[in-house]
Amino acid sequence: MISNFIFWQENWSNVPLGNDERVALQEEISVLHGKIATLEEEFNRSRQEASDYRHLSHQLEKELKELRDHDQQSKTKRIKVLSDLLISVSKAERQEARMKIRQESLRLGNIGVVRAGTIISEGWEDGQALKDLNAHLRSLLEMKESIERHRKSLKKRQSDKGDGNDMETGISDEDFHVQDEIFKSRLASIKREEETYLKEKDRYELEKGRLIREMKRIRDEDGSRFNNFPILNQRYALLNLLGKGGFSEVYKAFDLVENRYVACKLHSLNGQWSEEKKQSYIRHAIREYNIHKTLVHPHIVRLWDIFEIDHNTFCTVLEYCSGKDLDAVLKATPMLPEREARIIIVQIFHGLIYLNKRPQRIIHYDLKPGNVLFDEVGVAKVTDFGLSKIVEDDVGSQGMELTSQGAGTYWYLPPECFELSKTPLISSKVDVWSAGVILYQMLFGRRPFGHDQTQERILREDTIINARKVEFPSKPSVSIEAKELIRRCLTYNQTERPDVLTIAQDPYLSYSKR
Repeated sequence: MISNFIFWQENWSNVPLGNDERVALQEEISVLHGKIATLEEEFNRSRQEASDYRHLSHQLEKELKELRDHDQQSKTKRIKVLSDLLISVSKAERQEARMKIRQESLRLGNIGVVRAGTIISEGWEDGQALKDLNAHLRSLLEMKESIERHRKSLKKRQSDKGDGNDMETGISDEDFHVQDEIFKSRLASIKREEETYLKEKDRYELEKGRLIREMKRIRDEDGSRFNNFPILNQRYALLNLLGKGGFSEVYKAFDLVENRYVACKLHSLNGQWSEEKKQSYIRHAIREYNIHKTLVHPHIVRLWDIFEIDHNTFCTVLEYCSGKDLDAVLKATPMLPEREARIIIVQIFHGLIYLNKRPQRIIHYDLKPGNVLFDEVGVAKVTDFGLSKIVEDDVGSQGMELTSQGAGTYWYLPPECFELSKTPLISSKVDVWSAGVILYQMLFGRRPFGHDQTQERILREDTIINARKVEFPSKPSVSIEAKELIRRCLTYNQTERPDVLTIAQDPYLSYSKR
């Protein structure tokens, strides 16, 4: 447009115009010249500003890149410092644990080599404390037997006198009663002393059990290929082993991204498995993950992440609970006060209620003390959904078919799970039975059915199938309400046993005022 204007300007004098028109046109041209100059000035200024902006933009991009690089370096440095600190603390904890094992082994005992003919095996050798205690008990037994012999001899002498035989060895009634009372008093004293030593022995046995479990944990940790503090998935720093199962290891770890402790469960596939079996195990684990990852509740352990480590290993990342599991608690204290047992079972039922109020209801199916964890303040949380079942919408009131017979922990499964003549139908009533067994065990220090039996024997002798009535020991004293709740949970007939949402209405499971 400007070039057209210039062309017209150069040739306008050839156009026939009057003086007034020519003057007016010159004025307009002058105005246009001024506007063009202004536009050119603004254009140049804009071009300079654009150049300045481009330069500034490049400078900002450069500074941003430098900041990102610096931030990444700082982040990498921070992670390195943090992971080094965590590793140092974990190494110190490992050293302390092993030193404690050595000290406790001297006191309680150790695993030694036992030779029986040509067969060599591992066996337990008592430590000095247990040897001394057993020596005391043997000494008391010898004293008791000696006193019983003297007492028997005394009675014989008294009897001989009464029969008129051997009057020289006979004793007066007064002497007999005095000496007999001395013997009774001494026997009573020995019995009290024996009871004290037996209680101490029970305490030692509990400590020995903990020592053996810690020895196993340390042995498993030493044999683990993950014991050199690796950082998995560029964020999870593995620290110390918490425990080992059949195909998995659980490590305490630290999430370097979220800055929190987690539990990393490392699933290892057996290299000798067929590809079909490996794929089946992976499908099972993914199914568990897909169920567990959606569960958000104060009494359910959270599942945060899952990722592959290598072709035969993957990891699930769980909420870390720093307390013991209920199984470890019951090994240390077999019988809990009813007040403690009640609040634990209430929390377990809160978790079960959540599972049964979801759009997709869930049967846990492996509820047992080992699958109840405690966090640092003692909150109970249900974990391990490896055997859980999703109840589909089209399942009738009788429940869903049990397609995994033989799985689970037999002491805690109800009779219907052992049905062999047909495919059992199960519902949340399975978890109700399991919760009843757990409450009974917490209160009475033993399981109600098959307590001293192996799983194989329970199956062979139909122990649970024959568990038609629950019996309660006379001691300890337990409330009628607790016993009634247990009876309802352990109702033999599945159709008569309440489901989770029904039994949750039991007053014993509520702390609200009524």
